[in-house]
Amino acid sequence: MRRRPLAAALLVALALPGLAFAQTAKEKELETRVAELERMVQQLVSQQQQVQTQVTEVKAAQAAAPTAVAATPAKPGIQSTPISTAGNPGTRFSYGGFIKLDASVTQTNDGDIADGSVGRLFYVPKAIPVGGAATREGGSDTDMGANFSRFWFAADTDLESGDKLKGYLEFDLYGGGSTAFTGSEVATNTYALTLRQAYVTWNKWMAGQAWSNFQDTAALPDTVDFLGPTEGTVFVRQAQLRYTSGPWSFSIENPETVYTPFRGNMAQVAGDDGAVPDVTARYTAKGDWGHFSVGALARQLKYQSGRVNDSNTGYGLSLSGKWNLGAKDDLRYMITTGSGIGRYVGLALNNDAVLDANGDLENIDLVSGFVGWRHAFTPKLRGNLFYSRAEYDNKTALTGLGITKSAQSAHINLIYTPIPKLDVGAEYIWGQREIESGDRGEINRLQTHVKYSF
Repeated sequence: MRRRPLAAALLVALALPGLAFAQTAKEKELETRVAELERMVQQLVSQQQQVQTQVTEVKAAQAAAPTAVAATPAKPGIQSTPISTAGNPGTRFSYGGFIKLDASVTQTNDGDIADGSVGRLFYVPKAIPVGGAATREGGSDTDMGANFSRFWFAADTDLESGDKLKGYLEFDLYGGGSTAFTGSEVATNTYALTLRQAYVTWNKWMAGQAWSNFQDTAALPDTVDFLGPTEGTVFVRQAQLRYTSGPWSFSIENPETVYTPFRGNMAQVAGDDGAVPDVTARYTAKGDWGHFSVGALARQLKYQSGRVNDSNTGYGLSLSGKWNLGAKDDLRYMITTGSGIGRYVGLALNNDAVLDANGDLENIDLVSGFVGWRHAFTPKLRGNLFYSRAEYDNKTALTGLGITKSAQSAHINLIYTPIPKLDVGAEYIWGQREIESGDRGEINRLQTHVKYSF
């Protein structure tokens, strides 16, 4: 409400002396009404000022008093207090993973793969039966499971100092299903949680369990099987301390020697860890054309039993990468060679070394690799064709003739993505393992999956 225009009009009317004597009864009535209107305006202004004063006093009292939270009954199943974290301020949390149903039909020609063993779940070349009795026949088996479903959780923080922190945890359910503490295929098919990766990064440093720096995971083919070109690839997760700067990375990693006893054939024994960690270095070049990477490994092999104590040096070199051939095609490859690095290749298809009659270590040399072609037929349909092989130089006078001499496999698959994040795939696998005696075993498998990523 504004009183200035009314007051001005009133003053003008009263300031005209020449009109005072000419007032009529009507004009006097008008003057009375104007005076009454002015009184009402003053009253309203006074009331407004009182209300404003009261509001100000209330706000001041509320600011001075402690905050009171109304007590409301918690709803069943809903937490009544906020969920808080012990992370640094500004930490970003994320999670993801996939749910995956695997189903396969497996046929072998020289004996069955044991039920519940790893070789029944995905392609493991050292699980291919070879050299059985003459009366032993092959078998066919069907397996289904969801235990390779996966979950990961990450926490990322950018500190005011400019430091970058990250924590990462990854699990799957491949913890075994035939124990009294979980269950079996007879009834419950329950599986235990398995730690895959657990590490923290601080700027250029990483500490924890992760893929070995000697492994190039970005070069692996797009597969339906859990791994695919198993015998031809480096594949190890282990504890380590790693430093990365630009295209270079260096690490010290957990040592573990796996050896064949004297004339032990396929026996695998984990020996003394030794005092020296495995050391790796890697260089990776990237571009629109794809990537190329070279990794090197040096390690101490160690054996100790009673008074017998021996050590040796193992070393390896691995070249790998992906070469983009266009918008729809790429080639992926890896070739690895070395001495005393058996546990790093093909899920320990063969050993690092063998013991002679005196308990001295003799390295086992190897060459392995794979090459694969990937083609996208449509935005929803893609396929892969790849071949993998490993060769070992065994000293048969020490190992015996029952040890793996070579393994190879060929794979072809189709993967259909009807809607984003949902894959339906099928892969045919042919694999063969040969031992030093010349005996060979083969596997034929149709592997399928339904996989939902989130």
